[in-house]
Amino acid sequence: MSRPPGNRQQAVHHWSTTLRRLLAPQTYALRHAQVAVDSLGRLYRNRVASLMTAAVIGIALAMPAGLYVLLGNLDRLSGAWNGQTSLSVFLKDTVTTDSARKLADAVRAWPEIATVTLVTPEQALEEFSRHSGFADALGTLEENPLPAVLLAIPVATHADPMSAGLLREKFRGLEETELAQLDLQWVHRLTAMLEIARRGVLVISVLLALAVLLVVGNTIRLEIQNRHNEIVVIKLIGATDGFVRRPFLYSGIWYGVLGALIAWLLVILGFQVLAGPVRNLAGLYQSSFSLQTLPLVLLLVLLAGGCLLGLLGSWLAVGRHLGAIEPT
Repeated sequence: MSRPPGNRQQAVHHWSTTLRRLLAPQTYALRHAQVAVDSLGRLYRNRVASLMTAAVIGIALAMPAGLYVLLGNLDRLSGAWNGQTSLSVFLKDTVTTDSARKLADAVRAWPEIATVTLVTPEQALEEFSRHSGFADALGTLEENPLPAVLLAIPVATHADPMSAGLLREKFRGLEETELAQLDLQWVHRLTAMLEIARRGVLVISVLLALAVLLVVGNTIRLEIQNRHNEIVVIKLIGATDGFVRRPFLYSGIWYGVLGALIAWLLVILGFQVLAGPVRNLAGLYQSSFSLQTLPLVLLLVLLAGGCLLGLLGSWLAVGRHLGAIEPT
């Protein structure tokens, strides 16, 4: 017995509907991929103008990224110094070397102290002569004017500013002490300045992000005007606003990606130029500090930020100018 025509038509409609539902995500992704490749091809055909726009975006993104990495290096350097809290205890001139050694042994027994180094007057004079360049002048002195110094490093539990300040007062109470100095205040000043610099970088980042939006928006606006007739024809044959909008959105994304890559290259080159002088300066202070360049996580953030700014800038431009183009 043959199946009724109505049932056959219903079955064909059901299977065709199911097949369209299964293929809809693939078709949707394929259309977006085609538009993305076509938008990149348009940028390549106008590569000089596209490269200039991407370069402007790259410079705008490179400035906050480079400042952020630079602050990260300074923070790493101040963090290394911050962990080396020390006290310099200058003894009186009347304290002999033997008495200074006995005092150093007594201080080592304090539970708040990790290590103590005694710098005798002879060692201090030799070091000062070697680094100051006044060796000949110092050789004419009849007696050594420099006192003995105790360099004390507290334990980790007493390395914070408050505990180290109390320890400094304890040293000042010794009768052998002429002056007790905490070598930590300049590190806290540097930390405060770095915090101000971070706020400044945040403000600069916001301003440059607005600049990127304006650059992308103006570029997309000019592209919409140049393709005015093409947009009119596409709308006459029934294209939706979403279909017309899609290529411009992908163009903005590509501008953001290219700008982020250019920013990454600029930061890498800038830190390569600075790496040598910084290494030489660190060597003068007997330090192995070296600059760390753009980490992978920040590169991903830079790419994501470039894409987002490009998409947002193009969306604003398309939403404002595309609606004014209607076939008559």
